[in-house]
Amino acid sequence: MAERSTAAVDVADNGGEQPLVADAAKATADGVDTQNGRAADGPMPEKDGERRNAASAAAPELHSGHKLARRYRLEECVTRLDGFSSWRAVDEKLRRAVGVHVLPADHPRARAVLAAARSSALLGDPRFVQVLDAVEDSDLVYVVHEWLPDATELTAVLASGPLEPHDAYQLVSQVSQAMAAAHREGLSHLRLTPSAILRTSTGQYRIRGLAVNAALRGITSDTPQRADTEAIGALLYAALTQRWPYENDAYGLSGLPKGVGLLPPDQVRAGVHRGLGELAMRALANDGATASRQEPACTTPEELAKAVAAMPRIRPPEPAFTPPPEYQQTTYQQGSYGRPPTRPGAPVTHPIPVPPPPPLQSRTGRVLKWGVAALLIAALGLGSWQLADTLLDRVKGNSGSNGNPTQPAQTGEDQKPVKEITQLPISNATVFGKEPIKAEDVGRAVDKNPETAWVTKMFLFSSNFGNLDSYDDGSGIIVDLGSVREVTGVEADMYSAGHKVEVRAAAAEATSARSLSQFPQEVSKLHVAGKKLEIKTGTPVKTRFLVIHITNLPAENGGGSWRGGISEIRVFGPAD
Repeated sequence: MAERSTAAVDVADNGGEQPLVADAAKATADGVDTQNGRAADGPMPEKDGERRNAASAAAPELHSGHKLARRYRLEECVTRLDGFSSWRAVDEKLRRAVGVHVLPADHPRARAVLAAARSSALLGDPRFVQVLDAVEDSDLVYVVHEWLPDATELTAVLASGPLEPHDAYQLVSQVSQAMAAAHREGLSHLRLTPSAILRTSTGQYRIRGLAVNAALRGITSDTPQRADTEAIGALLYAALTQRWPYENDAYGLSGLPKGVGLLPPDQVRAGVHRGLGELAMRALANDGATASRQEPACTTPEELAKAVAAMPRIRPPEPAFTPPPEYQQTTYQQGSYGRPPTRPGAPVTHPIPVPPPPPLQSRTGRVLKWGVAALLIAALGLGSWQLADTLLDRVKGNSGSNGNPTQPAQTGEDQKPVKEITQLPISNATVFGKEPIKAEDVGRAVDKNPETAWVTKMFLFSSNFGNLDSYDDGSGIIVDLGSVREVTGVEADMYSAGHKVEVRAAAAEATSARSLSQFPQEVSKLHVAGKKLEIKTGTPVKTRFLVIHITNLPAENGGGSWRGGISEIRVFGPAD
């Protein structure tokens, strides 16, 4: 099984029924909330279709310093619950921190835990905390996870207050997309609580315990997609209101008042973003809530991810302006440079200003001034005489025998009028690439409407179109000018800043162009473009076909996914 870089592990979940107290600040590096020296892992309310299977086997008696497979040294037990224990450990082979779940081999859930861990490891999605090893060794079964020392559990984040709208938008967007990808592979979480969500130092959200958390606790469900969707709705509700959307207190959050049902977020806390509040209600509609705009409930993570994508993007808040400090004069400017500091208590003395030297009033000074003035007058006279002589020579050279001026002979190039640069018409446009992306939308990039755009699909894992073989040539748009024209400039309004792009032209004699080799003329080098692409050629380029070639896409929603596009293309050249 492939080894991955050091990160955090899901060693336990916070169930807890304690209200928000100072103990929430004691969250460990992996996010386990401790209360009075023990893990605050408690039962999670069971939803419709979820079942918890009882376990009878006792947790194996292990101690700090014990080694598994002569490699994983156990350091600290962070959870001992329901027949299994979870540890912070060290992988001595790779010298990195890891987390380990340990069960006795005869535990009734041991086989299910092994199967869940191996299935989760095969997913390989970086948005989830990765399983590094899953082993059955004589009388023990253990699962090794990543450990993220720089990540913070959502429980600890919410202890300090609700999230800003942009952060809440990033949370529901990233978690719903990740869970949609997991369900497409047949994997569910069923234990998607605030303690299962980690926020890294870069602002990305990671999900821990995919499939494994539920297997450790014997939780199953007849409707796993609905259960995970409602759990995401609860996370968003808690992020907006700092309240748990049920009557019972849980995960360090106070529950809703008893007997009033599920209140919309904006009735719990003032100033909640309306769109996000309605989205939370649509996801929680599985538990009987009703969206205020009567939009259909989201019953799968895929539906929820599409609803998030359909929302207007919420931009991050503008950074607060910090005024510069007041200007302080240096000791040199204050006139004390090179002088010893004044003794404490001594009277403050100010330096006497030294008057500037007097102007040249001596006989020598007056002679010098008159000499400089004479030189200036002589220089002006000489320059005027030379200018007049040049003008006379030019008049004589342009006059005939009768004194009338004659025009010099003009060459063929002088007789050509200067052509006005104008926007050239675009006859046709097609999507470039081995597998054209959204070819039906390409007309939106040349319809002279900045409100419409050709936008790529969303790609995961890398900005290079997901490193998929179908898109290893990148993508972009080919424009056909209808005939060979002289091109002096190209402009394009991009979907967002951050595309890696170049502009190339086909040979003048080409009657068609599809592959990159058919565009040999380099109009602009490959570079990272801003929101607007502006290219001007030093000399006109003769061609009929141009390609705006995109090789890397900008990050979408703060990272974790990539998408790009073009809203309008303009080509310039001399008018006919």
